[in-house]
Amino acid sequence: MGWVDRKLIRTSVAGMAALAGVAMAGGAMAQSVVVRSTGPTAAAYPQGKKLPANATVVLKGGDQVTVLDKAGTRVLAGPGTFTLNGAVNRDGGGATALASMMARGGGARTRTGAVRGAGAAPVVVAPTAPENVWHIDVSKGGTYCVADPAALVLWRPDKTLDGTGTLLSQDGSTSEVSWRAGNPLKVWPSATVPVVDGQTYTFSSPVGAPVKIRTMVLGTVPTDEVEIAGAMAEKGCTAQLDLLANLASATQAGG
Repeated sequence: MGWVDRKLIRTSVAGMAALAGVAMAGGAMAQSVVVRSTGPTAAAYPQGKKLPANATVVLKGGDQVTVLDKAGTRVLAGPGTFTLNGAVNRDGGGATALASMMARGGGARTRTGAVRGAGAAPVVVAPTAPENVWHIDVSKGGTYCVADPAALVLWRPDKTLDGTGTLLSQDGSTSEVSWRAGNPLKVWPSATVPVVDGQTYTFSSPVGAPVKIRTMVLGTVPTDEVEIAGAMAEKGCTAQLDLLANLASATQAGG
């Protein structure tokens, strides 16, 4: 075999490897992540399961599987067979809502709902959960992935009055957390209670029972929403996956 032949072989192998890489990248971009699963077949599609492009989901009656992909989130309801090929007819609203919820540093928005009746003015509907997936709900707690410990935000559901609470870490560090009326957000007091990977904290307030908050710090935060959800699933950040599942229900109910 001559030098030219060997060069051609090396070029062909390199070209095939490049094409394989492009194909794998395309598959990764097209995959879906299960963010909620209930019903008889739930064990086959557990929360956090990654599904490849063109995967077929077979559901029985009573099954509901919520998946997240590049087009947003959607609920698959059984019985039925569904192919996750991205061909589902969805407008850009789902993807826009998903991008807004997963944006780092995103602030809370005020939702308004139309009141039926002529001349009726819109009424303010208070959010029942954080509108940003990186915000921690102090009324429920749970396991949360953290993108930036220095910018971690605590969210409360009722912002009508001033509010206070106490954050206690398992090593004994403690800090008071105070909200002003009208503001649901408060930066985590990392100067006195550092955010530690894998650590559990207790948040207590005059309203409601104390809750446990576990923080899982992400060393690298993916830029792709599907990959972010996958990373959350691997870390066991079920509180955030639940938020994404709720987004799917809200989007489909509104559409």
